Amino acid sequence: MSTFYTTELSHIYDANLAAHVAPRLQNLVEHYRRWIATPVETDLTEQDAFLITYADQVRQSGEKPLKTLGEFCKTNLHDLISGMHILPFFPWSSDDGFSVMDYRSVDPSLGNWQDVEQIGDSFRLMVDGVINHVSVQGDWFQAFLKDELPYRNYFLTMDEKADLSRVVRPRALPLLTDFITTAGKRHVWTTFSADQADLDYHNPGVLLEIIDILLMYAEHGAQFIRLDAIAYLWKEIGTTCIHLPQTHAIVRLMRAVLDEIAPHVYIVTETNVPHTDNISYFGDGYNEAQLVYNFALPPLVLHTFRTGDSSILSQWASKLNLPSERTTFFNFLASHDGIGLNPVRGILSPVDIAALVDQTLKHDGLISYKQNSDGTQSPYELNINYFDALSNPDGDEPLDLQIDRFMAAQAIMLSLRGVPGIYFHSLFGSRNWCEGVQATHQNRSINRQKLELNNLVDELADQTSLRSQVFNRFRCLLLLRASSAAFHPDGPQEILDVGRGIFGVLCTSPNGNQRMLCLQNVTSQPQVVSVHNTTIALAPYQTLWKPMPQSH
Repeated sequence: MSTFYTTELSHIYDANLAAHVAPRLQNLVEHYRRWIATPVETDLTEQDAFLITYADQVRQSGEKPLKTLGEFCKTNLHDLISGMHILPFFPWSSDDGFSVMDYRSVDPSLGNWQDVEQIGDSFRLMVDGVINHVSVQGDWFQAFLKDELPYRNYFLTMDEKADLSRVVRPRALPLLTDFITTAGKRHVWTTFSADQADLDYHNPGVLLEIIDILLMYAEHGAQFIRLDAIAYLWKEIGTTCIHLPQTHAIVRLMRAVLDEIAPHVYIVTETNVPHTDNISYFGDGYNEAQLVYNFALPPLVLHTFRTGDSSILSQWASKLNLPSERTTFFNFLASHDGIGLNPVRGILSPVDIAALVDQTLKHDGLISYKQNSDGTQSPYELNINYFDALSNPDGDEPLDLQIDRFMAAQAIMLSLRGVPGIYFHSLFGSRNWCEGVQATHQNRSINRQKLELNNLVDELADQTSLRSQVFNRFRCLLLLRASSAAFHPDGPQEILDVGRGIFGVLCTSPNGNQRMLCLQNVTSQPQVVSVHNTTIALAPYQTLWKPMPQSH
């Protein structure tokens, strides 16, 4: 295997350096080989669905949040959710956890590794690899400021006169941040904020350190590793510094290492970019990520319900091909971030994107902007709770209709081929948290409210509450989904042409023995559709999942 590592490393470094690094990588692999246990069940099935949650999403006085979260989920979600993506639970300084100060520790205010492992005993655990950058307040960067080895070479620095005009930026913030070190002033690359210094993978010591950390996560029970912002990992002056060949080579190397000693661990890439670039992280279907976040889905579904027209969504979904049976999509509508717009540029027209921006503002949401290479700014992200993105919180629509619309959108996500990821606030019917934005001055806080356990339990017990109604509707869909192999991630799907007012998909199990007709009225008006010589009437926003006979 060392020879293979040398070959893959040669796509990142020159041949001599690759040959020097390969034995060090092999030694690292051998160290972890005896410590990473393989679970009994490793394949993905129709029973897999993930909860996306913060470690302190539910709080109870006198108890560490990770323990509270684990107990709450075991009590309420054991038959609905197979996996949990716990957002970064490491010590952090900003960005709600994504400015990591120490990759190897659990934030003591949240709990400890034992708490994380206990959650992993009940649910398939997804852990974040926030490996593009670290907190400038962490030990690594503080050692860099003191010009200490090896950290003096861990961070990407630039000549302030370097031509960075082609660099693609995800944020409307300065790309370089000045820091005073004992060796003098350094201009540090900070893709996401001045508190988040980018690691320099030109230094193979950084790559080895990060692979060590990812393997440590697997040792602690992670079965899925989400590579956050992976597209920006490698930088070269004179390029866009996004999706570079070396970045893909690093993902391939990580996949090869995991395949050798932890083949049950899935790589999940998070690249909030246009769809074609996003799916490039599948590689050839066997050598990069097994799952890719389906970033175009949230804005396309929102557009579908804004217009009452499923045409663009259907056309896009009909082309969702996978390169192999070892890959699938991680489907979601909401997350801790906002609704990205870059993934649908080229799918939706500028007019349609502008309409989504306008609707978001009318629904008490906010807009985040990115910096373009010509100095202009473009809308990058809709910051709004998905429930309120669909229904105006200041409107006079009956709550029942708003719930129907919201669950209709979720039903589309759950019916599409892949593994569904459900954000905590979606599962439990949250609305915009405008007070959070006022308190933090951060747009993304609008969808990041933390909940008191007792209040949440009381609301769920009240069958008339919004939270209870949304959760129970989710329960019905998730139980039905898990009961039919037609929703298996490897099963083929056929997008049906059944009129603009309806989104239709025929899901089939991998062996062809089970089929499920999924019809979704995306309008506020009744719809009638003919499918397989049967006429079906759908009420406004009605979801119909109907088993179908085997094809012959």
